[in-house]
Amino acid sequence: MNIWFKALCLPLLMSGTLAQAADVGGVTIGGTRLIYNGGKKEASLNVTNTDTNPYLIQSWAETQNGGAEKAPFIVTPPLFRLEGNQQNLLRIVRTGGNLPEDRESLYWLNIKSIPAGSKKEGANTLQIAVKTRIKLLYRPQALKGMPEEVTNKLTWSQSGTRLTVNNPTPFVMNFQQVKVGGREIKDITYVLPMTQAIFTTPVNVSGPVSWKLISDYGGTGAEHTTGH
Repeated sequence: MNIWFKALCLPLLMSGTLAQAADVGGVTIGGTRLIYNGGKKEASLNVTNTDTNPYLIQSWAETQNGGAEKAPFIVTPPLFRLEGNQQNLLRIVRTGGNLPEDRESLYWLNIKSIPAGSKKEGANTLQIAVKTRIKLLYRPQALKGMPEEVTNKLTWSQSGTRLTVNNPTPFVMNFQQVKVGGREIKDITYVLPMTQAIFTTPVNVSGPVSWKLISDYGGTGAEHTTGH
């Protein structure tokens, strides 16, 4: 009997600690985030099968909160077979949507890799579908510069175990690391443009805040420090 658990899916949130290309199973994704330039007709991302066995690749975009609302992007091809040691290009195309033109917008790009099932007679195999989820950042054409250039405009405040960061810039600030009083804070993610985000610190941790951003290409930026 050939047992194929198609429904077993291991979501993987790509973080800035990963390399610039994410290797998941036998499938390599050509980045840990994708910047969609509003002045372009599309954005693209390489998907490479480094294994000898084929995979089915399914891709789609979703909104920031992952709800039922449809993201204003389509991915082509949405489903295809990727043979062993082959590469294909995903094209992400904007389909409309009333997106702000004065700030970045955050969406998610999902790429699910499904290994081909065994064809051996009587073989019992467990095939695991792995879903990779990376940030899809829409950057309006009129938006100039880079997040790293204005990250010093972030302001930080702390009350008890609540660490608040205010982002007055038009960029999504993706944190690779945040420290308070020299101690690294866990579960730090990002802060959206012209909003604030609240993170939790351990008890009795205080002092200057230092942080590093994740660049457009998945690298780590310089350390920035402020007092509060």
